[in-house]
Amino acid sequence: MKMNSSQLIEDLQAITDEIIATVKHFKTLNSIDLNAKQSPEKWSAFECLEHLNLYGDFYLPEIENRILKAPKNNQNFVFKSGLLGNYFAVSMQYKNGKISKMKTFKDKNTNNSILDMKCLERFLKQQERMKALLADANNVDLNQVKTSITISTLIKLKLGDTLRFVIYHNQRHIIQAETAIKSAKQSTNSIVSSAIS
Repeated sequence: MKMNSSQLIEDLQAITDEIIATVKHFKTLNSIDLNAKQSPEKWSAFECLEHLNLYGDFYLPEIENRILKAPKNNQNFVFKSGLLGNYFAVSMQYKNGKISKMKTFKDKNTNNSILDMKCLERFLKQQERMKALLADANNVDLNQVKTSITISTLIKLKLGDTLRFVIYHNQRHIIQAETAIKSAKQSTNSIVSSAIS
């Protein structure tokens, strides 16, 4: 993947804005809908958000740290994705209305967690921080700045790929959260319909 760095950041900012708008809408729902699950092994909307919070706890300070230490440069760079970084980013992407299934690491698996609106507020704060980091990323070379990843601190990805991975991962699980909410509402509606008839 090859594109103008500023265009990549602009695209990622747009996705982040959509994510924020969606999650702000979640605030109008009740905790029952946000805790509802399609089945015991699937995640609720709250569990999706908490999973993202756990990743944010690692990636946001890591990205910030690397940007702060990087030389500032306002040149209009072309970002060229790395082989591994592109693989990770693309694997997270929501494409053609589909999300590829994958296993979650145990320490990031939030299934059966007891959660409330605090995890939603924490996620929104993280997204505001991400927006600030994307703005700061405009002043560094997304190819030269490297970040560690959660799998191993020995593996480093280009900052552009890390930003793509984290934001596509956010998008993926927000879509999953929306699906959980829709499923909960359909289930409630069918129960109500059965009770009436």
